[in-house]
Amino acid sequence: MDPARYVVIPVGITAEGDWVLPELAMQVLAGGALQVPNDRFVAEGTKLELFGGLGRHTAGSGAGAYGLKAPTLACDVVFPVLHGPFGEDGSVQGFLEMAGVPYVGSGVLGSAVGMDKQMMKLAFAAAGLPSPRYEVFRLTEWHSDREAVLDRSSALGFPLFTKPANLGSSVGISRCPDAGSLEAGIDLAFRYDRKILVEEGVGGREIECAVLGNDDPQASVCGEIIPGRDFYDYEAKYLEPSSKTVVPADLPEGVGETIRRHAVTAFKAVEAAGLSRVDFFVAGDGRVLINEINTMPGFTEISMFPKLWGATGIGYSELIDRLIELALERAGAAS
Repeated sequence: MDPARYVVIPVGITAEGDWVLPELAMQVLAGGALQVPNDRFVAEGTKLELFGGLGRHTAGSGAGAYGLKAPTLACDVVFPVLHGPFGEDGSVQGFLEMAGVPYVGSGVLGSAVGMDKQMMKLAFAAAGLPSPRYEVFRLTEWHSDREAVLDRSSALGFPLFTKPANLGSSVGISRCPDAGSLEAGIDLAFRYDRKILVEEGVGGREIECAVLGNDDPQASVCGEIIPGRDFYDYEAKYLEPSSKTVVPADLPEGVGETIRRHAVTAFKAVEAAGLSRVDFFVAGDGRVLINEINTMPGFTEISMFPKLWGATGIGYSELIDRLIELALERAGAAS
């Protein structure tokens, strides 16, 4: 972020849900261990004050609740660079809405629909977007009749993918090439969520497209993911050095335009705002199938979202400027 334009106040959130002061967040970002004295955490009855140019809100909080042991946290915009439950599922977005503070990205509805894979797919289907076939199961079904769940899943054909319904970074996802691996894949997915999806494996190429905007979103060029493992799981994304990306992707004539058009349709279907990355499969027979939307995609300089916009003509610093402008635009329209 341009230091001539912005004063950045980093806020760290511990695994226990405590919000820590900026200097401690910087300590963690620099690679240091988080060793926080008790008096640095939120004490019972502490008030958190968040305020920006569009309003001010004071909320009581207890230990472990959202709060900072500081008189106020004054900010114009919050950039919630958070993945997974509580970060991009509408929870922190609802908190910021209540506080009246503008923030980057989708609102409560878009974030929630974008996080829940079942609701996401229903929104895609309603918008006419083709996606792989799938089944949805809940933990009670698995406990009461495992054979019925396995039978319904197997009917989709192998290979299959088992996925927690609400999670990010491909955590808890398994590729199940046969019936012998399916049960273990379902068990693993249920370790992370009480609702899971079992989805047919499409194969083919994995293509991603970035979307930027509010009411008039625009799509970037397309990029291709080439995983260094069987599929683009957590290890392939973050730990496997042989995984690579190709930007822009070399696609047959018309396929890239179809993906870009579908990406904007998906963005609107879930009521997204600000930014999203939309992931697709291009099957061997040429079909374009939508996989999912990520309403708060990775945002390091080597992440796909900024790389896609960089190839489209918007650099990293300019992209951040634009996202902040979109956040203020959206907040102003709602006030």
